[in-house]
Amino acid sequence: MFLNLLKSRQFAPLFWCQFFSAFNDNFVRQMIALMILFRFGVEDTGALVSLAIGIFVLPSLFLSGLGGEIADSHDKAKMARVLKFAELLVQAVAALGFYLQSIELLFVVLFGLGVLAALFGPIKYGILPDQLKPEQLPSANALIEGATFIAIVLGLLIGGYVIEHARSAFSMMLQLMGVALACWLTSLLIPYTARATADLKPRFNVFASTGQLVSLIKADQNLWLGGVSVSLFWMTGAIALSLIPLLVKQELGGGVDVETAISALFALGVGVGSIMAAIVAHGKITMRYVSAPGLLMSVFLLDLAWLSSALSRVQEQISLTEFFVSFTGLRLAVDVVGLAAMAGLFVVPAFAAVQSWAKSDQRARVVAGVNILNAIFMVAGSAIVSFLQSSVIGATLPTLLVGVAFVHAAGVFWVAMRSPDRSWPLPL
Repeated sequence: MFLNLLKSRQFAPLFWCQFFSAFNDNFVRQMIALMILFRFGVEDTGALVSLAIGIFVLPSLFLSGLGGEIADSHDKAKMARVLKFAELLVQAVAALGFYLQSIELLFVVLFGLGVLAALFGPIKYGILPDQLKPEQLPSANALIEGATFIAIVLGLLIGGYVIEHARSAFSMMLQLMGVALACWLTSLLIPYTARATADLKPRFNVFASTGQLVSLIKADQNLWLGGVSVSLFWMTGAIALSLIPLLVKQELGGGVDVETAISALFALGVGVGSIMAAIVAHGKITMRYVSAPGLLMSVFLLDLAWLSSALSRVQEQISLTEFFVSFTGLRLAVDVVGLAAMAGLFVVPAFAAVQSWAKSDQRARVVAGVNILNAIFMVAGSAIVSFLQSSVIGATLPTLLVGVAFVHAAGVFWVAMRSPDRSWPLPL
């Protein structure tokens, strides 16, 4: 089914458009994060990295509702073209920000990319059930998630390489604009779709649309449980991706190459877990198998906390080879890959269930509602961690990792005890 989908006119253009979009987001975000960590030399580095994630996610909190209404009331393919064209303009601002090395301008770019991602999210996931059969959805979602995290790997690797080796601001500008152009060109090939609801009028009162979509999800227990599960994944992943670079840089002495490699391993692990989830599901829509990988995510986070507690800040930087031949480096890599793979196994069944359980004329808005939940979880989590990391509180890295592990485990337990598939304590 994977090969058939990749050759399908109904799926392949969206697949590649999403691939390049994910690459672009992470290419830019990685360069910004590495500039904060290794070039700007600012105080409260960890807090700024967490804040950057929050700024990117923040638009989803307010605009996902509008995005869902636009997607359900318009041709989703046409709207994808409009958004990807707008991305060309945002990318031009990014090129200027890197040229000037302005952290303020780069944060504006992050916000702009977040706006486009918030509006594109309901389209890219809402269009799948319009184009595909129900039994194809787990495999299609697995391909989307797997490709997304392969794109993240490449974005992280190339972003790190560019920061380390870019010869000129002009070459960086060409790379940024080339990626945005690929996003737009692939969007032109997405097949047109009929409007899901012809009489729906998008409301530009974003607070009203946001509140209504959260209520829409909350009214259906199954959708609510699926949405909370997906949001747990994004919150935990976002916080982990803000904390692990600090562990790599401050306590292991890793440079840009080591941090890039670890970030790439995380993304690759999620991709592998996503594909494994599709194989386990075997075409079935169920949340029966989410509890065990969800709890194992917390186990890997606790081991990262244990590892961090045994280390102290280093003064010298180590090479990529030195990092991976050391026991500590290998242990960190195993924890990161294990955490990521379990995350993929956790999120793919949950999101496929949400797509399948949503009514056809509300699907894009349901996806938007889930995106709002994702944003609430991620913004709240990032803001809390950023505050705890700041000089006001000064929480240690092991403490933060333990806290995230227990919050995530509590969320998994809450979902599992209410799951219609009775996925607790283990699938039998």
